[in-house]
Amino acid sequence: MSKYFTEDHEWVVVEGEMATVGITDHAQDQLGDIVFVELPEVDEEYGKGDDISVVESVKAAGDVHNPVSGTVVEVNETLEDEPATVNTSPEGDGWIYIAFFVIFLCVHPNARRNGKKLFWYRN
Repeated sequence: MSKYFTEDHEWVVVEGEMATVGITDHAQDQLGDIVFVELPEVDEEYGKGDDISVVESVKAAGDVHNPVSGTVVEVNETLEDEPATVNTSPEGDGWIYIAFFVIFLCVHPNARRNGKKLFWYRN
């Protein structure tokens, strides 16, 4: 299992061909108290960079940009009733969705920001 971070403050945990996606602790901190999470549709295909979800707080809303190209296979339904889980556990229980991805993930050994690995795509 490997964890990666995007420049847009999403995180991705890759296990085989499955990618679990959420927003970073920094992103949730900037948003403030989260009151709603719009989840993507299961069995829908999304391209890399697509706006796939929206996280709304008392002071702002932020789009979640899909960091992988593939099909959503599961969403975190807990967030429908408990969106603040993203605040309390943004990089754990506050995950947003899991996708079966079709784009290879390539990590450059020097691609880091604040000590966190960044990634880019290769078709």
